[in-house]
Amino acid sequence: MRNDERYYAAACQIDLPNPRHRNEIASRVSHMIAMTKNAVVGYQTLHDVRLVVFPEFAHAAPIYATAAELTDKLAVPVPNEHTDRYAKVAREHGIYIQTGSFLECDPRWPGHVFNTTCLIGPDGMLLKYRKVHTWIPWEVHTSPHDLPGYDEPLFPVADTPIGRIGVATCYDWLFPEAIRQLALQGAEVLIRISAYMDPWGTASPTEWWTLVNRVRALENLAFVVASNQAASLQNYGPFSWPGGSMVVDFDGRVLAQAEPGGGERIVVGPIDIAALRHERQRRMTHQMLAHLRNEAYTSYGTSIYPAGGCGQGPPSVDALERTILAAAERILPGK
Repeated sequence: MRNDERYYAAACQIDLPNPRHRNEIASRVSHMIAMTKNAVVGYQTLHDVRLVVFPEFAHAAPIYATAAELTDKLAVPVPNEHTDRYAKVAREHGIYIQTGSFLECDPRWPGHVFNTTCLIGPDGMLLKYRKVHTWIPWEVHTSPHDLPGYDEPLFPVADTPIGRIGVATCYDWLFPEAIRQLALQGAEVLIRISAYMDPWGTASPTEWWTLVNRVRALENLAFVVASNQAASLQNYGPFSWPGGSMVVDFDGRVLAQAEPGGGERIVVGPIDIAALRHERQRRMTHQMLAHLRNEAYTSYGTSIYPAGGCGQGPPSVDALERTILAAAERILPGK
């Protein structure tokens, strides 16, 4: 009999050609559904795999230079027929799937494109997360933080039978404040979908991928399930992607990790929600969430990269560079 508090998570990484048009997405979804079934059925004599995670840009990457081109060629509404397919698989197997990201269009925000991932369970879609810290200025999809009047939660958390789950995307994880928002809402499993390219992956001297995942786990007393792109330069230029997908426990221990170097992999690792909840209740020392002194962080009261900064139109590389330079001016000594 399945135990909702003790199960395994599968971090899946892929190496597929980057689509040029939205009509190529369906075949990628078919491939990831097959991987999902391999993870769940293939390991069933050993483990109950209940959570399956795919990387950023699994469906499409922002390969065009403008939001208008992305809207024309790659962006899709979310939910869509692809999320319906994931929901069917989740229902059949009683699992939860963190989809790779879609480039999302939304009629409420015409002209804007979001980098969006969904958590889907047996009962359908549980949350939709739009990347807040876009990798500017290269990514011209929109952060919801930058839209005047945006009123949806920036960092949603889903309460599920397998734990409270939150997700953030790639560059978000370079900002401890972003992941802390999930933890302060009770997230017990922190999911990272990522397209983290070389050389900031798993190899010394800049193994940011591994270091950041471990630090975010221990500082938030939470499990981390992190899926990274593993595409070759040929498939996803102008970068190559080292993979290294991993599962980390709440003390920062690596429980499982794909061999560095890219290529398609499925790596599974244990999630013990009961143990996590015990430690969160028991610990006095190293209980960082309970030790926060929010009033001491007075610099957070000053805007640096301002909300609503992109105005009504979608971002462009030039506009993003101007905003970054203005933000840097605000934090220079003596300013």
